[in-house]
Amino acid sequence: MENVATMGVTSDKRRMEPVLVASLAAVYLIWSSTYLAMRVAVAELPPLLMASVRFLAAGTVMFALARRAGAKWPGWRRALRIAGPGIPLFVGGNGLVAIAETSVSSGGAAVVCATMPLWVGVFSAFLGERPSAREWLALALGFAGVLVLIGSPSLDSDPLHVGVLLASPPLWALGSMWARRAPKPSDGAATRGDALLTPALQMLLGGVTLIAGGLVTGETFPASASTSAWLCVAYLGVFGSIIGFTAYAWLLRNARPVVATSYAFVNPVLAVLIGAALYGEPLAWTTAVANALIVAAVVLALRKR
Repeated sequence: MENVATMGVTSDKRRMEPVLVASLAAVYLIWSSTYLAMRVAVAELPPLLMASVRFLAAGTVMFALARRAGAKWPGWRRALRIAGPGIPLFVGGNGLVAIAETSVSSGGAAVVCATMPLWVGVFSAFLGERPSAREWLALALGFAGVLVLIGSPSLDSDPLHVGVLLASPPLWALGSMWARRAPKPSDGAATRGDALLTPALQMLLGGVTLIAGGLVTGETFPASASTSAWLCVAYLGVFGSIIGFTAYAWLLRNARPVVATSYAFVNPVLAVLIGAALYGEPLAWTTAVANALIVAAVVLALRKR
């Protein structure tokens, strides 16, 4: 009996490993490019309303796919509890970054957002899920890489936007920990659609809140905007939201927090390179040093216990 149970656990781990690799690849690669896409979009579109379009469209598509895959409506009370993390995640995390990127470079925004796992470590400690000594070391190495990298992308912009940007990582971290503990859509057997229903509800609530924020701050859509701006919004919705956040939601449920959030150490490196290659943002020798530190931090975080 013991051998059978052991074989079952081993089989489950083997099935999870390809999903883990694919999910990490999605948040590493796709989310690295979303900073530049957002920078291009907010150059012509109002940041909060732009973000609301992105998340409402992605949330609607994911909700339809979830229902088609067998997910059941959990009831309004449970749905609101599931959707709650969408406010700090998509308003505090993405909405504030969109506002900041009206003057902050995409690489600079990615560097600041890389501090997010440190906030996860702080919140985890308060919630009784203390990172191990190795994971703290990984966080320290990653943050050291970010400090080196911060000399490359310039944060010489509107002080208000810099302040808004600094508030984004702790809010995203808070939303991540909240989402990790949010109730599942149903108490019974999980369906394939449940994995889509949770992020869909969170995006929809975040999108509605972003609309309210945009209207309160007096945002309006321009009479005309370039095709490239709207293509960036579409890219953010399909790849950044539907694919990227679905992968992130799976990681939050199935991996330790330091693994799920390790993308924050990879994103700034790739975001700086993408911004330099496609948008002419500044690139310095410090990127190579930061690369070594950040990759070392990710490898250390992902080592098996």
